[in-house]
Amino acid sequence: MALFELYSKYNRVWIPDAEHVWKSAEITKNFNSGDKNLELLVEDGTEYQHPINPSRPELPPLRNPDILVGENDLTALSYLHEPAVLHNLRVRFVESRIIYTYCGIILVAVNPYRQLPIYGDAVIHAYSGQNMGDMDPHIFAVAEEAYKQMARNHKNQSIIVSGESGAGKTVSARYAMRYFAVVSKSGSKTRVEDKVLASNPITEAIGNAKTTRNDNSSRFGKYTEIGFDKRYRIIGANMRTYLLEKSRVVFQAENERNYHIFYQMCSCADSPEFTDLRLLAADKFRYTSTGGDVTIEGVDDRKDMEETRRTFSVLGLKENFQSDVFKVLAAVLHLGNVEIRSSGDDKSAVPPSDAHLAIFCKLLGVSAEALLRWLCNRRIVLAAETVVKPVPRERAVATRDALAKQMYAHLFDCIIGRINTVLQVPGKQHAFTGVLDIYGFETFDINSFEQFCINYANEKLQQQFNMHVFKLEQEEYMKEGIPWTLIDFYDNQPVIDLIEAKMGILDLLDEECLFPQGTDQSWLQKLYRYLEANPLFEKPRLSSQAFVMQHFADKVEYQCRGFLDKNRDALYEELVDTMKASQFPFLAGLFQEEEQSAGAKSGVQVKPARPAVKPANKQLRSSVGDKFRTSLSLLMETLNASTPHYVRCIKPNDDKLPFEYDSRRVVQQLRACGVLETIRISAQSYPSRWTYIEFYSRYSILMSHVEADLKDKKRTCKDVLQRLIQDPDQYKFGRTKIFFRAGQVAYLEKLRLDRLRGACVTVQKHVRAWSQRRRFLRTRAAAVTLQQYIRGTKTIRKPVSAATLKQGWATVVIQRHWRGYRTRQIFQAVRLASITIQAFTRGWMARRCYKKMMKEHKALVLQKYARAWLVRRRFQTMRRLVLNVQLSYRVQKLRKKIDEQNKENRGLMERLTSLANSQSQALDRLHGLEAQLDKTTKQKAALEAREQKAKEDATLTIAQLQQEIDALVCGKQSSEKRFEASMKEVKESFDQVKRTLQEERENEARLRKIAENNIEIQKHDHEKEIATLKEEMRRLKEGRVVLQRQVEEGVLGNAELQEQVVQLTKHAKVIPELRRDLNNLQNQKSAVEQRMKQQSEQTRAKVKEIVRQLLGGVVEEQVLLGLTADDPEKISEPEDLLGALGGLQRATRILENQHKEHKVSSETQAEGWRLKVEHLQNENGTLQSLFQEKSDVNDSICQEVARLSSENSLIPELKLQVSELQRQKQELDGRLKQQNKELTEKNQEITNVLQMKIAEERSQRTHFEEKARELEEAREELRGRMEELEEENEHLKRQQLMEGEVKRKLREETSRLTAESMDLEEQLDQRDRLIKKLRSQIKSLERSQKAKQNPVSTIPKDYLGMLEYKREDEPRLVQNIILDLKPKGVAVNMLPSLPAYILFMCVRHADYLNDGAKLKSLMNAVIFGIKKVIMGHHKDFEMLSFWLSNTYQLLNCLKQYGGEEEFVKHSTPRQKKNCLQNFDLSEHRQILSDLAIHIYHQLVTVMQKTLAPTIVPGMLEHESLQGISSMKPTGFRKRSNSVYDESETYTISSILQHLSVFHSTMLHHGMDQGLIRQATKQLFLLVGATTLNNMMLRKDMCSCRKGMQIRCNISYLEEWLKEKELQSSNAIDTLRPLAQAAWLLQVSKATDDDAGEIVEKCTELNPVQIVKILNSYTPIDDFEKRVASSFVKKVQSLLQDHDGSSHLMLDTDYRFQVTFPFCPSSQALELLQVPSSLHLSFLTRI
Repeated sequence: MALFELYSKYNRVWIPDAEHVWKSAEITKNFNSGDKNLELLVEDGTEYQHPINPSRPELPPLRNPDILVGENDLTALSYLHEPAVLHNLRVRFVESRIIYTYCGIILVAVNPYRQLPIYGDAVIHAYSGQNMGDMDPHIFAVAEEAYKQMARNHKNQSIIVSGESGAGKTVSARYAMRYFAVVSKSGSKTRVEDKVLASNPITEAIGNAKTTRNDNSSRFGKYTEIGFDKRYRIIGANMRTYLLEKSRVVFQAENERNYHIFYQMCSCADSPEFTDLRLLAADKFRYTSTGGDVTIEGVDDRKDMEETRRTFSVLGLKENFQSDVFKVLAAVLHLGNVEIRSSGDDKSAVPPSDAHLAIFCKLLGVSAEALLRWLCNRRIVLAAETVVKPVPRERAVATRDALAKQMYAHLFDCIIGRINTVLQVPGKQHAFTGVLDIYGFETFDINSFEQFCINYANEKLQQQFNMHVFKLEQEEYMKEGIPWTLIDFYDNQPVIDLIEAKMGILDLLDEECLFPQGTDQSWLQKLYRYLEANPLFEKPRLSSQAFVMQHFADKVEYQCRGFLDKNRDALYEELVDTMKASQFPFLAGLFQEEEQSAGAKSGVQVKPARPAVKPANKQLRSSVGDKFRTSLSLLMETLNASTPHYVRCIKPNDDKLPFEYDSRRVVQQLRACGVLETIRISAQSYPSRWTYIEFYSRYSILMSHVEADLKDKKRTCKDVLQRLIQDPDQYKFGRTKIFFRAGQVAYLEKLRLDRLRGACVTVQKHVRAWSQRRRFLRTRAAAVTLQQYIRGTKTIRKPVSAATLKQGWATVVIQRHWRGYRTRQIFQAVRLASITIQAFTRGWMARRCYKKMMKEHKALVLQKYARAWLVRRRFQTMRRLVLNVQLSYRVQKLRKKIDEQNKENRGLMERLTSLANSQSQALDRLHGLEAQLDKTTKQKAALEAREQKAKEDATLTIAQLQQEIDALVCGKQSSEKRFEASMKEVKESFDQVKRTLQEERENEARLRKIAENNIEIQKHDHEKEIATLKEEMRRLKEGRVVLQRQVEEGVLGNAELQEQVVQLTKHAKVIPELRRDLNNLQNQKSAVEQRMKQQSEQTRAKVKEIVRQLLGGVVEEQVLLGLTADDPEKISEPEDLLGALGGLQRATRILENQHKEHKVSSETQAEGWRLKVEHLQNENGTLQSLFQEKSDVNDSICQEVARLSSENSLIPELKLQVSELQRQKQELDGRLKQQNKELTEKNQEITNVLQMKIAEERSQRTHFEEKARELEEAREELRGRMEELEEENEHLKRQQLMEGEVKRKLREETSRLTAESMDLEEQLDQRDRLIKKLRSQIKSLERSQKAKQNPVSTIPKDYLGMLEYKREDEPRLVQNIILDLKPKGVAVNMLPSLPAYILFMCVRHADYLNDGAKLKSLMNAVIFGIKKVIMGHHKDFEMLSFWLSNTYQLLNCLKQYGGEEEFVKHSTPRQKKNCLQNFDLSEHRQILSDLAIHIYHQLVTVMQKTLAPTIVPGMLEHESLQGISSMKPTGFRKRSNSVYDESETYTISSILQHLSVFHSTMLHHGMDQGLIRQATKQLFLLVGATTLNNMMLRKDMCSCRKGMQIRCNISYLEEWLKEKELQSSNAIDTLRPLAQAAWLLQVSKATDDDAGEIVEKCTELNPVQIVKILNSYTPIDDFEKRVASSFVKKVQSLLQDHDGSSHLMLDTDYRFQVTFPFCPSSQALELLQVPSSLHLSFLTRI
């Protein structure tokens, strides 16, 4: 399609306009190639010819269709250009009053200059968890997207908020931080999220000020990092600030103010806390009155001061710190009032009596003399001396102002540092989300160094933004599989190089700052000289004090005055030293911190965009420009390492008027903030992108019948596009979306509109033709009627003459003769006819008389036969009566059989429940055994540890003894020789024994393996036999099913027989045939029974054979006979089949026992061999002990020998003495003999001692061996116990599986038998009714029927409605009736409120016994048990519903039987006798009531959580009305986050299904209707509030068609209420706000009458909601009209007098007050029976 084809008649374009930038015009003539003018009609009615150059035609941009105007995302527009963006923003902002709009990845926020009700907690919760494109654009949506991506991708996030001063950056950043604080509660006591929010008022007080553009303008950049832990809860925060505007401290422009904190302090000057500061009014200080105006309209500085101090306290900054801060701030104000006078040539002085100077020095503890000296003088250091030089007044004033700015800057940094310290919470940070609140691109009449730095920062941010947008576009194309083509986008790297590269502006500025004599002019000349060749740098023509730079947004002219001073930011060193020497520690610390921070920052390396040469002088690094470049580089590194999200704040007008739109100011900001660059990048490729389902829904009207009938919608979309758009380059097919070039969607909309217009013309043609035709017929009929009357009038008014009279008389004569002739003719004809009739009548009468005579003759014959027939009929009637009596007797027999079958069914159900209980008990035993096994394992480990320790001790003792033995052996070699022979013999015998034991152990192991293999083989064979047995059982059951089917056929035959009996009244001749059929059926039945008996015998034989095969070689015949059925006729019954199955199971268990016995015998044999080995080891130990004893004896002998040898060495000396003293020889000999004797005795004593020690050691060793043996036995016992437990566990598992199988089969059998019983009962009921109609006159049958309908109660009347239990059974009662009771399973077969009745009957018994302690204990136990169940199942809907019903019923029982008159009056006389007699349970009633309320609220919470995910998709998104689609094109946000998903979608049916499940479950549990109605009303409130809240936040849901869908869904909900008979719950009233909102979407919104009707009928909606819906109303087609702003204003004016809430959102958490109405029970307590399945056998009925 050529571009010129779009410039056709009726299409609209945009043309430039001086006032509104662009204005719309309509094409009045088709444009053709070569035309020089484009003929247009402007909106104001003037004609305009737009000139076109034929050689290079530049046509004006086309305007989008109205359907695309006002979209949430600008990228959804078909034509993407500047006028389209401007118009879309204006429509949303001015007409729809919507301030947020997406532009791809950017959120455009237009400042409304008015507080809007869209930032409450309800709105935050509405956006939480939602996809970004699912809701209307909002700052909360951006924050939610950042939070979600951080949690999903585990990557840091950044939200970049930028814009002009007054555009709302600070507020947007504040709301983003508030969102994080609300959705990610820390849960700790530190409440760090509150501290993060509390930091905003402080930073705004010290960093924000009033400017001409904004009353609360941030004069610094701020990047706040909010840290999150692994659970993504706020764990801390950190702030970084950029480029504080220090010059504002000393100077403000006209109508501007200083920082807010100064005015807040001045407003509180009279407060006691500020008395010492000697503050004055703000207009009395020079630094706060320069701008002229010291107040802000609508701002109370005193209240703001209170808020600032409160946030100081919230952050934990103490009063001392606050006092120090206020002292410094007050000192700055007083410093500004210090008067500096000129005192001669280039000299200045300060009067010593200056009061402000004295206050300044007193507050800060500074020397007044030093301060006066260095304010008015300067020290110059020369080569040989130091000179103090006075400075002129201007220089002194500049020094004073520099000191004030430096003090404030240090104070600002100190406060930010303290806040960061407070916001750091102990804990590891997992991820962070940063919020950057930074200045946007600025251009003023006079631009200085501050604007240069701001624009430099925006150049860096714009570069990062362009790269990110380019990257996202590339990822989108790659994901959809579309070829990627390189897109040319603006790269501002040359501008950045011009600023920060080598020999760039900043480099030259730092170089010039090094020279003491450097000036702004000399620096500017360097710029001219070095940068003149750069195309982005220009020299102004009319000024020599400025330079011009070409930024990405616009050209900016910078005035060079003040650049050097602001970049140096110098303060004389003498003043700095004076501040450091202050007696005020806080001030001294500020300047000390500056020095330390400067030293710390000296090592930071700046990483510019391109490598630059490092400066040689260290002083250059401390310049403002260098610091800003460093911090900016760090910021860019942080942003590049995180995922950015962009918020661009737009200032709509300079007058701060609410909802006023200045197109020139807006387009200037759009160009500066990169929005139009995003549009340009998107427009170069395929900007319009639709999912296949959206395209199919929107343009199905353009499809042919063949294309629409295709099931593959994707294929259909491709075929339609290829047919409609011939150029394939204008669109691309992706995996999930279709990509269009710019203008193609508008072309498709044009085709769609043409098709709709043609259809409308056709319809109008036929309607107009029908209307004109009907009008023509009415006109013609009226004309004919008029003609008749006119002609009649003319005839009557004709004049009378003689001729006329003659004609009249002649006419009368003619008429007379003619009438006479006609009368005669008629008379003759009548006479002839009468004669003929008479003749025929007489003949007929004669023939009738003849026939009568013949009829009477034949009647006699007929009577003869008739009487015979009557006699026969009477006989047949009597016979039929006899048959009916026989039939009734048979019916009674069948009924008795059915009753027996029902009893059997109840028995089966009881057995089923008992099996379920036994299964649960088995599981509990299994868990107990597992716990016991764990305990046994731990004991085993402890015993093993003790055994190991004992063995180690024994080993250590043996080692010590062995060492002693070795030492003795070394000294007794002679003794060893004597024992070698004996030792060899002992060793040989020991080796022989050892070999024998080894052989026996090998034989034992071999035999054990053989036994285990045999056992495994037998076990495998037995398993096969069991499988065969199970297969045989399955076949038997199938045979039984066949037999039962045959029985059913027999029953059906009986039913057919009964039907035939009924028809005997009409067809008496078929009685013989019926008898034959009855005989045949009876024969068939007998044959079937015979076959069943035969099969039963076969089954019995097979079972016996299988059992004999299994147990023939194991057990005796008597055991075999005990395992099979005794009566062969009973094998066909289900119980006997189960008995047979049990016998088979017992056979299997016998086999298993045999296997166990065989295994035990093997283990016993192995244990015997093990004992033999231990015995031999003990013998070996005995031999070793004997050897040790012998060794000990030898050692003692050796010791004695050695001693004797030492003593014998004295004999030579004695001999010498004997030779010398012969006289003493005899004495010595006697003494020697005596000594030898003593030595012998001593040797014997030592030997005895050694033997005693050996005996003790032997006994100790024996004790150790016994302990070891005991430990070994304990270990074997534990091992055996473990094996037994494992076997028992396996047995229990097998038993559980078998029980489960049996239970399943019994359940199937029970359900089948129940169904058969029900069918049979229904058939019998039909037969009974027929018999009653046929034989109502037989009184005996009537009495029998009445007896059947009114059965006599079989329950004895002497029960008192009480249950007796013992005190020690109370825990069992609570456990079985409360803790272990489940709504499903056992409880399903009993009365829903039976637990409540049982508990109350126990209460009655305690009251009857007058046992207060027992009663109190029972009530407390019941309440505690219910609480425990609710706490353990707080998310289980069925459990909560069940116990709410029972708690409510127990509460009603306590009321009904409590004895109070208001409750007792509803009871029966019997119930009145059962009232409580001795105790008042009102206190427990109150506790139960509170508990019931808690259960109710928990139940409602569970239902709400289940229902909540289905509400918005079912009520809003799903299109329940077929053929009414509200699909519209979506933008980037919807594409990137809400791609067409084929997963399960919720509909209104899903909501109704959930409601039905809730309702049926509560009914099944016997819940009172009043409670059900209250719960339903609560759920309907949630549905209505959630739907309305989402509709308020989704502009795409505010359309006429969506209103129809909502009303249709409401009607479905209303029908559901009628179906469930819940109209009295007033639940539909909770949907009134939603219904009125839907009606408001559909009603006409044009005239004043419409406005009045809206105000009159929308009574449930508040004014804010009505205005929001009107502003958000979005047409789906071009035939619908937008709501005019004048109409909205009219509605607003009518709503001014209406009182109502100002909240936009409804409270979804609101809870109606729950009431528990008293509902008396008609249940007689004495008739209640306790099922055995509850295991309450310890309860006794009284």
